[in-house]
Amino acid sequence: MLETKLQRWSAPLIAVVAGLALTGCGSTAPPTPPTGIETAFELPGDRVYPEGIALDERTGDIYVGSFADGTIYRAAPGAPRAEVFLPAGSDGRRTANGLRVDPDGRLWIIDSTTGVTVYDLTTRALLARLDAVGPADRFLNDIALTPDGTAYLTDSRRAVVYRVTPDALTRAIAAGGHGELTDSVDLNPSLEPHDPGAYTLNGIAADPTGSYLLTVDSTGGDLYRIDLTTPTAAVSKVTLDGGDLHLGDGLDLHDGTLRVAHNTDDTLSAWTVSPDGSSATRTTGYHDEALDTPTTLVHHSGHTLVVASQFDKGGPLGPGSPTIAFRVLEISGI
Repeated sequence: MLETKLQRWSAPLIAVVAGLALTGCGSTAPPTPPTGIETAFELPGDRVYPEGIALDERTGDIYVGSFADGTIYRAAPGAPRAEVFLPAGSDGRRTANGLRVDPDGRLWIIDSTTGVTVYDLTTRALLARLDAVGPADRFLNDIALTPDGTAYLTDSRRAVVYRVTPDALTRAIAAGGHGELTDSVDLNPSLEPHDPGAYTLNGIAADPTGSYLLTVDSTGGDLYRIDLTTPTAAVSKVTLDGGDLHLGDGLDLHDGTLRVAHNTDDTLSAWTVSPDGSSATRTTGYHDEALDTPTTLVHHSGHTLVVASQFDKGGPLGPGSPTIAFRVLEISGI
């Protein structure tokens, strides 16, 4: 996706982020300051451009991925600075988008143009790599895990959601660590019409009971529900009250609250989701340039950790260089 050491940013990423920025914002979040915003920890390096974040609930460790070169960082609880956990280019990964840690101590990492890699957190060993097949015009973006251990991945270009069941992962490991992403839910018939080159599905979150998934169309600002209790994985649009999810990137669903990072709008919003996931009401929202183009977030122990990507400062959205160290922010009050 990227030339080594950021010699050239990829056209697809520039299109997906810059294109969203040009269309304006429908999140309607007022420009009020957050109740508390500070640096949780810094990321070493001057060209990190982080994108994804994951929490290991067993240890409290936080993992962050670099879109620039695929480096994975780990920050222990209370650490002011993360350390490199997996070096740039490990096992052929050139990017790192969505990240998740499963209950079995495995780290899932999305490479936007190829597929997903799965690592053992204890040994740092690669367990499996599952590659997308079919049309090459794809942009794998984010990932969610359901209680039964199934992983779901969004594709922003094809508007589909790939599925990796525990059995599929086991087979891939047994086959020398190789597998394919072939099973998917097609959301194209449900999405609002967009330009042919539009990037659509982005963040994805799973209901804690495993009944449904929520995924956002960043271009259209709509939220979609995927019913996991039906064989066809029926798709429906979520009724939104109080705004929309335009520029919506990472999602976090926790205790009935959906938290959303609206990337180039430097906005966060929170929504109360109905028990069946059919509707959501916005309860909180604010805009702050200190968010530095937030790409995703995770809620833990009463605080929300937000990835400040700085994509507009020497990254895919602008010239120059980062104005401050790359960091993950800790937000109170959302």
